[in-house]
Amino acid sequence: MANKEMEVVKGLDLKRYMGRWYEIACYPSRFQPSDGVNTRATYTLRDDGTVHVLNETWSGGKRSYIEGTAFKADPNSDEAKLKPEYEFVRKTHLDDETYNELVQKAKDEGYDVSKLHKTPQSDPPPEQEGPQDTKGIWWFKSLLGK
Repeated sequence: MANKEMEVVKGLDLKRYMGRWYEIACYPSRFQPSDGVNTRATYTLRDDGTVHVLNETWSGGKRSYIEGTAFKADPNSDEAKLKPEYEFVRKTHLDDETYNELVQKAKDEGYDVSKLHKTPQSDPPPEQEGPQDTKGIWWFKSLLGK
């Protein structure tokens, strides 16, 4: 993805990143449908210091999701290192100037932005879960090219 070594974040304040984030752009992935819209992630800090992760997207009018847990690899360290494959923000939309500035920053960091795909978001975003995808979670379907 990037040509240069990622910098380690020191003193990461996990509480600052909790809540809902909307995907603005991503790189095509076999783990996500190509027609996904309103893609978002919700992070919730648990009492034990781990983070509950809920990733959601809508494809064909149905909600698909996957849940997981994030944690520090070394609980005694104050460092965090992330490898982003998507761009999340707190709002559903960014103005073109801000979006282009972020894309340029990614390019300056060595990312190939030619493959970056802007994720459609509705305004306002869906508040309810909506109908469930009964054929399987999105990453499994996308492995099969659907």
